Amino acid sequence: MEVRTRIAPSPTGHPHIGTLYMALFNLIFARHHGGKFILRIEDTDQTRSRREYETSIFESLKWLGIEWDEGPDVGGPYESYRQSERTELYQKACFDLLRAGKAYKCFTTPEELIEMRLVSQKTGGKGGYDRRHRNLSPEEIAEFEKSGKPFVIRLKVPLAGEVVFQDAIKGRISTPCSDVDDQVLLKSDLFPTYHLANVVDDHEMRISHVIRGDEWISSTPKHILLYEAFGWTPPIFAHMPLLLGIDGKKLSKRKNPTSAYFYRDSGYLPEALRNFLTLMGYSMAGDKEIYNLDEVIQSFDIKRVGVSGAVFDVKKLDWMNQQYLINSVKVEDLWGRIRDWGFNDAFMAKLMPLVHTRIKTFGDFIDLCDFFFINHLKYTEALFTPKGLKPEESAQILQALIWNLDELEQWNKTNLEIAAKRLSEVFGVHFKHVIIPILFATFMGKHQGPPLFDSFEILGEHKARARLLKSIEFLGGLSNKKIEKLQETWRAQSCNSLISSNITSPAS
Repeated sequence: MEVRTRIAPSPTGHPHIGTLYMALFNLIFARHHGGKFILRIEDTDQTRSRREYETSIFESLKWLGIEWDEGPDVGGPYESYRQSERTELYQKACFDLLRAGKAYKCFTTPEELIEMRLVSQKTGGKGGYDRRHRNLSPEEIAEFEKSGKPFVIRLKVPLAGEVVFQDAIKGRISTPCSDVDDQVLLKSDLFPTYHLANVVDDHEMRISHVIRGDEWISSTPKHILLYEAFGWTPPIFAHMPLLLGIDGKKLSKRKNPTSAYFYRDSGYLPEALRNFLTLMGYSMAGDKEIYNLDEVIQSFDIKRVGVSGAVFDVKKLDWMNQQYLINSVKVEDLWGRIRDWGFNDAFMAKLMPLVHTRIKTFGDFIDLCDFFFINHLKYTEALFTPKGLKPEESAQILQALIWNLDELEQWNKTNLEIAAKRLSEVFGVHFKHVIIPILFATFMGKHQGPPLFDSFEILGEHKARARLLKSIEFLGGLSNKKIEKLQETWRAQSCNSLISSNITSPAS
């Protein structure tokens, strides 16, 4: 059997560091066994998928030194490698199950599904779909279709028994069938759900090993049941430990800089980050920590993968990056590497219009623009509390700014100005005397510098988001409860509702 692994990211945002982590281990496993590593784009989310995000996936993987044997850009024997171009295949597979009596049409409305969940909450049930259309007669189905009522297609999950599989890392895992919902396979627009497309593609592309994160364990029974319904042999599953923050919780962009580009733009060496990621849940023989990709490929043993979460410790990454700088970058090459990273002509040309009329000597340039090149700004509480603002109020403003920029999608200077003015209205604070000083503090670590909005755009989304998160943390952070209340208020404001008392205005 040829070993074939794959990574299948969704192009709905810039690539997460976790995507690089999983791609790396799939590559290592395939190369160790002399197999193939495949890149597949799961772009069935028509609303959020973007080709520019697909390009970001390609670029970030290549920056880290990860190359694939088959994919959308290089082709291969199982084209296409974009799910949006394979919809007819999924539809045929789904209707085959329908004709075989292993799936059924469900005419339940969204309102009825909400009602089911509410009833389950009151009665202590699981809150899933109640299978009311599982056993409709042909006459009942014809009546629904005659009325033009839309439908989805669901899998007929066995009502008894259990789903058992042998995970290559976790060992034996079993799930009662009663805990598995009759999952939707084909949506009312005839687009597949993730589960259907995932299983069909893995089968059609001859994927031998599915290596993915722990968060997918709960989906595996659904996939195995689909394989059984089709009469196909499932691949071997291996679930890697999750990346955790230093707080022991899943690494998330709400609290951590998770964009792969953040680490590139912050000046980390790709070979150091690659080495660091292989330490996440895996240990080399002899507890060796510094090694190149070929070494881990040659000696890889999946039995050495841990079962618990792996802490993504940036201090450890900093130490490792320093070891690579010392041992793999010659002194005579160091300036060239630094220049290529941040002082190249293309980047410096962007800064010149910002400083041309603001410097008296060339020496003023560094004082004015240092924040573009350093990762750790020197924050003080005074910077974030203009006009008597409390630290928590500033943290709320910055958190709301992240949400607003995400809603606007593009983190550019135009949208920052729109978001900043909206914050002024929502929080009832002065735009120039409160909002602007807080933003200067966040992005520059000072209250004076080059033009704010232009600087923000040059800084870029990945560094800007990281600084917003760091500023919120510096200000004491926001508890989950406070974030939920703030989010409720922000959503209400998005619907033109009045701001609630959950957010304290410094003017009150």
